[in-house]
Amino acid sequence: MKAVIYARYSSDNQREESIEGQVRECKDFALRKGYSIIKTYADRAISGKKAENRPQFMQMISDSKQKGFDTVLVWKIDRFSRDKYDSVFYKHALKKNDVNVVSATEPIDESPEGQLMESIFEGFSAYYIKDLAQKVSRGMTENALKGKYNGGIPTFGYVIDENKHFQPDPVKAPIVTDIFRRFACGDSAKEIVQSLKDIGLQTNQKCLPSYTFIVALLKNRRYLGEYRFKDVVIPNSFMPLTDEETFERCQKRLFANQRTPGHFKPVADKYVLTGKSFCGYCSSTIVGESGTSRENITYRYYHCRLAKKQKACEKKRDVKSFLEFGVLNCIMNVINDVEHVRQIVDNCYEAQLIKSPALPLLEKQLKQNAKEITNVMDAIKQGIVTTTTKETLLKLEQDKELMEIAIAKERIERPIMSKKAIQFRLDEFKSINLDDLKERQRLINVFLNSMYVYNDKMLVTLNIKDGEFCITFDEVKELLEKKNMGIPINFGVSSVESHGGRYRTRTYDPLRVKQVL
Repeated sequence: MKAVIYARYSSDNQREESIEGQVRECKDFALRKGYSIIKTYADRAISGKKAENRPQFMQMISDSKQKGFDTVLVWKIDRFSRDKYDSVFYKHALKKNDVNVVSATEPIDESPEGQLMESIFEGFSAYYIKDLAQKVSRGMTENALKGKYNGGIPTFGYVIDENKHFQPDPVKAPIVTDIFRRFACGDSAKEIVQSLKDIGLQTNQKCLPSYTFIVALLKNRRYLGEYRFKDVVIPNSFMPLTDEETFERCQKRLFANQRTPGHFKPVADKYVLTGKSFCGYCSSTIVGESGTSRENITYRYYHCRLAKKQKACEKKRDVKSFLEFGVLNCIMNVINDVEHVRQIVDNCYEAQLIKSPALPLLEKQLKQNAKEITNVMDAIKQGIVTTTTKETLLKLEQDKELMEIAIAKERIERPIMSKKAIQFRLDEFKSINLDDLKERQRLINVFLNSMYVYNDKMLVTLNIKDGEFCITFDEVKELLEKKNMGIPINFGVSSVESHGGRYRTRTYDPLRVKQVL
């Protein structure tokens, strides 16, 4: 089996050695499992939030089209991506090229349990990004409360002193004061811009001032000495460059000069199935599209990307609300199955108790490292002291420190949710508001693995064992008719089984006890 390694570290308190450690563990894993490593891709000091910002990652995706390898090895699944949408999208792109993503240190396989654990790990990665953002925001809020500089391009007219406080720029501060005075006294913004260009003034970005620059400057309350960061406002944080009366006169002129706002089109509804829905005929992704009728009514659809762009697929487009209604009802049917939920709770609880597979490997590597250090020390005692022995010893000591830190992290006991807590979380989904866009998206993200859409049915796969369902469009139409008539819905779908390359259905019994995950 041919494989490539993808490694990445962010800029937050990580070093170049992180890449080496990831590659080493991936190679050890490959040796045990029989993979042949043909190439290594590495992105250094780059966040995993946006894939398009990682050149080596995008090169790997592009190279997969040549089908020179069939596996991507990563140290942990969050090295692949910390964004859930990107993770699903690019894993599907790799899968189209017959390439799988494998974690070297996490218990993820092709089983339903593995797929659910992968979703959990991706959820933890998304949580890490949000938690980090909160910590950074908290630190920046503290800086704002103290009137300290929070990074970025300094405000025109101020300089940052050694204590990170704002001080008036001896050259540019008088210019700012004059701009406020002139505009308040009747000069136009265009006249002020031209006069500044005539004297050769440059902004902090080393550009000539523009109309936009002047308007933004006149609206900036920082020139009143007011420091604003998100919802935190601290008045008199530093020396103002204009007074309150002049500032308010400028705001009145700006308001009077504003043109009548344009009439913008409403923001289109989000297509919650994007990234998890595929064409049943050509396996291309299903994307959202909209159109407006002569009566100015907007209609929204899901359409096969290949059929839409190249007209090379027989798949017809489907009404957006129709597909989403069918999928959401399928999920709700499973959630309301008491016995099914009980099995999910049991298996989720047991999944938390699985010990980290990385710990034994780390401990083994630490023992090997200790032996190598002992060998080098013996050589030094025998008088073999060269540049190479010094460098080798230093490298081994650094590796030892990194491995000890990694082992300490793995041994930290993670908080385990009780069955009651897991049950409570699942029960929350029973009362979910399907009319709320965010709630619908949340339901799809947690339970839907993928779906393949045909012209008369859709094959839905959920993140549970025996979670494959075939839903015919006639069934969905019948349910919609009942809903519109106010009749309570008793949603009965069919699970699908692979049989000789074809699909045969069997009725799904919501009361039947099933082993999930």
